[in-house]
Amino acid sequence: MQRATTIVRRPAVRTEAVVDTVSLDHAGRSRAGGSLKAEGGLTFELGLSKAATLEDGDALRLEDGRLVLVRAAQEDLLEVRAENPVRLLRLAWQLGGSHVAVEVGTEALYVPASAATAELIRGQGCAATPVRRAFRPEREAHDHSTCGHDHSHDHGHDHDHGHAHDHSHGQDHAAHGPDHDHGHDHAPKHGHDHGHAPHVHGPGCNHDH
Repeated sequence: MQRATTIVRRPAVRTEAVVDTVSLDHAGRSRAGGSLKAEGGLTFELGLSKAATLEDGDALRLEDGRLVLVRAAQEDLLEVRAENPVRLLRLAWQLGGSHVAVEVGTEALYVPASAATAELIRGQGCAATPVRRAFRPEREAHDHSTCGHDHSHDHGHDHDHGHAHDHSHGQDHAAHGPDHDHGHDHAPKHGHDHGHAPHVHGPGCNHDH
């Protein structure tokens, strides 16, 4: 059985390499392993190195180079609306605090259907309507499992930052050294005694480097 070990993000998907399509709900798009059967009958094993959220339009690359397109499957959700936008915003904040995945629409929120979530929605004076549609929730701000490229970029940035920090520290140390040595050792002898500041480090200075 073919294994899929690589995610190809939507902008890089080559349509001529796509051989089948698999529809997955949000939970299915967030797992690292398991057996999958595509709509055309192709079966394969999901073997990602770590769990990563697949987005609608991404693809999975099989070991032989072929691609399986990923579609967001329809699932049971609650469509949440409110007459007051502030009330809807407050609800979105509370849902996030309760670790409930939320898809933010232009005029509504979409959340997984559950009795507890429906009760929370009603408690905030919002209306919830059962719907069945694809679920594309917002990605959590601290979630780095979905973007290997971004993670590599962050790592590179950290490395560059560390390098810059070490370099500037070295410069500061070098700058401090001469200032410290000449400022304290030589200024009292040549600047104060003779009153000729311009000649502190001139050709006649016996400490000339």
